[in-house]
Amino acid sequence: MRFLRFLLPALLLALAACAKRETPVDEGIRTGTLLVGNQNEPASLDPQLAEAFTDQVILVALFEGLTALDEATAQPVPAVAERWDVSPDGLTYTFHLRPGQQWSNGDPLTAEDFAYSFRRILSPKLASSYSYMLWPIKNAEAYNSGTLTDFSKVGVAVIDPLTLRLTLEHPTPYLPALAAHPTWMPVHRATIEKYGRIDDRSTAWTNPGNLVGNGAFTLTEWHANDRIVVAKNPRYRDAAQNHLNRVVFLPVENAEVEERNFRAGQVHVTFSLPAAKLPTYRAESPSPLRVDPFLRTFYLNFNTTKPPLDNPKVRRALALGLDRAALAQAVYNGSRAPAHTFTPPNCGGYDLPAGQPDDFAAARALLAEAGYPGGKGLPAFPLTVLNDDTQPRVAEAIQAMWQRELGVRLTIEPCEQKTWIQRQQTLAHTIGIMGWVGDFADPVTFLNVLKAGGGNNWTGWASPAYDALLAEAARTAEPAARLALLRRAETLMLDAAPVAPLVFDARAYALHPAVRNWAPSPLGFHRFQLIELRN
Repeated sequence: MRFLRFLLPALLLALAACAKRETPVDEGIRTGTLLVGNQNEPASLDPQLAEAFTDQVILVALFEGLTALDEATAQPVPAVAERWDVSPDGLTYTFHLRPGQQWSNGDPLTAEDFAYSFRRILSPKLASSYSYMLWPIKNAEAYNSGTLTDFSKVGVAVIDPLTLRLTLEHPTPYLPALAAHPTWMPVHRATIEKYGRIDDRSTAWTNPGNLVGNGAFTLTEWHANDRIVVAKNPRYRDAAQNHLNRVVFLPVENAEVEERNFRAGQVHVTFSLPAAKLPTYRAESPSPLRVDPFLRTFYLNFNTTKPPLDNPKVRRALALGLDRAALAQAVYNGSRAPAHTFTPPNCGGYDLPAGQPDDFAAARALLAEAGYPGGKGLPAFPLTVLNDDTQPRVAEAIQAMWQRELGVRLTIEPCEQKTWIQRQQTLAHTIGIMGWVGDFADPVTFLNVLKAGGGNNWTGWASPAYDALLAEAARTAEPAARLALLRRAETLMLDAAPVAPLVFDARAYALHPAVRNWAPSPLGFHRFQLIELRN
């Protein structure tokens, strides 16, 4: 008996050692914690200042606008507003807020919160790159530029605590989709002003414990370059329907590392998969591989203020001197499509223009016309790229094409995301690789990027003719005529070549089978409160 008494604990210890250790993914399924790969460390969790798509993915969990976007259709659906009315002339939108909604600290959420938030993002000193998203509102652009200083003259009116009326400059049929964008999300006035002025760009208000939001989750942890944790907000209007207790966002920049983490049970959803791994994942059955449509275009972003890129013939030569199909196959393993236009397909019924062809002969002729036959006399162009698993390889392929076909030399400068954005934003770059994700399913979300003086026009290019076509399209209510004007504008822009489209993106990523209700999202956003973890 004494022998058995000593043997039993040893056997129990041995069995425990042999038992399968619970992975973070398994623990997450048990505790309702979704582990999401999100590629990059956020630069900001201020919805009115965040610029990177990966920052905005987190913001959708912490805040909610008047509307939201349905993942599968990219169409607007009710959110803070339960419904909205549109005047017959399309110039007035009246949003009716759901009663009883609260901020995460228990304060009531009212129409006045939206009016304050719109005044903040349009404040000239805040200098929000995305402030133009509100310019369809009457006098919003004038207030944003500082030519109008009286916000009461901007078309934002609080009718009562649950009614917000917006008067527009011109009919904007996609306004309900615009209202879902993070820039339209409300910020909590008392919190903003507790930590600074209305137009302070950098204060402690977005830190854990300080941030007050109105989304389905609240910010509980932010460990730089490690993790961001959000927890279910019990004061959210549909908290009872939220199946997740937490979402953990993991900023893993290297897709190879993230893929290994997925196989090791460290993450439920990867941000992407290395292109070289796609054949392996395609061969698995069942496979965790997802390749979803994604409204993003990757392109070369020329700094048109720097000679010789101030010469449109040089820019156009570089844009034509590409084999985009070979690029898509060699770098992306056929998972992306070659792009000859800035606007991707399936974007609001828009017929794409012919765009920039792949034509090495025409590119060589243009360089000769510009005074650089065979590339002679041209400096080596530095190319700013994101230091991920893909952009340096894209750069190497372009480097080889231009050297072989045009005699143009290229040097490659990899950067982490903050530097990659900042260089191009401040026109400190010469050429950069950039990606633009559509904010809603309409070509204007791409074409407005290149308006003169726009906060996201990082090319230095300006064309009065281009801007005039966009303005005329904005005033045109008839859909076919409006899209025809936008097509003319895009053709003009692509001929001038401030950008050279490379590929239309798709989201190739791995998804654990326990993640339910994860619909393909062309805009890349997911309402995490709709997700469920279940084996």
